[in-house]
Amino acid sequence: MSTTTVRIHPTASALSSTIKHHLLVRPSHRHVVFRNNNSFSRRGMVSMAATPLPVCVKPSVTVPNKLGDCPFCQRVLLTLEEKHLPYELKLVDLAHKPEWFLKINPQGKVPVVKLDDKWIADSDIITQILEDKYPEPPLTTPPEKASVGSKIFSTFIGFLKSKDPKDGTEQALISELSTFNDYLKDNGPFVNGEKVSSVDLSLAPKLYHMEIALGHYKSWSVPDSLPYVKSYLKRIFSLDSFTKTSALKEDVIVGWRSKVLG
Repeated sequence: MSTTTVRIHPTASALSSTIKHHLLVRPSHRHVVFRNNNSFSRRGMVSMAATPLPVCVKPSVTVPNKLGDCPFCQRVLLTLEEKHLPYELKLVDLAHKPEWFLKINPQGKVPVVKLDDKWIADSDIITQILEDKYPEPPLTTPPEKASVGSKIFSTFIGFLKSKDPKDGTEQALISELSTFNDYLKDNGPFVNGEKVSSVDLSLAPKLYHMEIALGHYKSWSVPDSLPYVKSYLKRIFSLDSFTKTSALKEDVIVGWRSKVLG
């Protein structure tokens, strides 16, 4: 199959008598998961949206029917989770894209979300529309803080791809992380203070990839000299919304392999 559907529901309700299922209780999550072959239902949050929003995302390449390693997909899912919006995941096999997916998005990229009967691509656009359409709880970041940490991801990729330990790519990353550390010291614990905002939801998946990929391929980790960054990573990765939407470490490692070997 090239597409698997995962349904996420916001409110507790009686189970349909037409569905045969097995009950699984996962202690690490604050919800119950009901499995029916390739379908999952998550129940527990009250939402402003009555109908789950279809979201096309990348699937895992290591475990069937799991979310894949795309940080931009996770950004959208984090936004939906933080706004308590129900959604229905469509795990699209990007190696064998189905015709229906190419019809709604000829570029063949994820994430794609259906909003008001229109399929919307690009995480920047999707998250802005979600903020406009569902303003509560607010996730807007003040314009002057919108670019905080914005260069970390590109410098991480440069360091990951580097085969010369003296080319300055590691120092470039440390420099960006040091700037971020200083910012958090004066403004944290999150980018916009005490509450998570849209910048955190964009930055967190990228930092997750950075930590896993550099740890695996270069035995590198954030230096102890950057305590506010380390605390930020621990805090943001432990959010319930993050643990629900994060990729498997194995997928992240496989996903960056071509960057390292190419």
